[in-house]
Amino acid sequence: MSATPRQPLSRPIEVGRLPRGRAEVSVEATEEECAVLARDFGIPAVRDLVGRYALTGTVSRLTVTGTLEAVVTQVCTVTLEPFETAVREPVEVVYSDAPPPEEPEEGPPEGAPEPPDPIVNGRIDLGALTAEFLALGLDPYPRKPGVDFEPVASGPESSPFDVLRRLREEGT
Repeated sequence: MSATPRQPLSRPIEVGRLPRGRAEVSVEATEEECAVLARDFGIPAVRDLVGRYALTGTVSRLTVTGTLEAVVTQVCTVTLEPFETAVREPVEVVYSDAPPPEEPEEGPPEGAPEPPDPIVNGRIDLGALTAEFLALGLDPYPRKPGVDFEPVASGPESSPFDVLRRLREEGT
């Protein structure tokens, strides 16, 4: 029997213990958690990671809205230099303890609403939610501010048909 891998940032919340109607929750990552997240995401550093959330609804259907903020160090895809940038992601997720609906074989219809995330054993994990939205907020092709990509010119521009044209001309 294998153990479930532990989330690098975990803040489980028991939904039944939340105040009725509305609750405010903040998730602040420690330096150690930020270091593990940076390693997991393949970036040099994460710091000042905070998620601020409002939880509304009932114990069987809960909506989490808020904002995630962090400062991350990424490597510029043009210069390969590390640089810091701020990440700010809006968060809106619905949780439900109802079983997920059956999806048709061809997938959900275009424009269909996202199914709710599950409430598992009466809990949701706001740490995992924070890590997920941090990952979504990272630029997959980060570019240091002020750096422009200029393609390297390797000679006169040519098309794949230039080779055919030269072959035809040489044959005549």
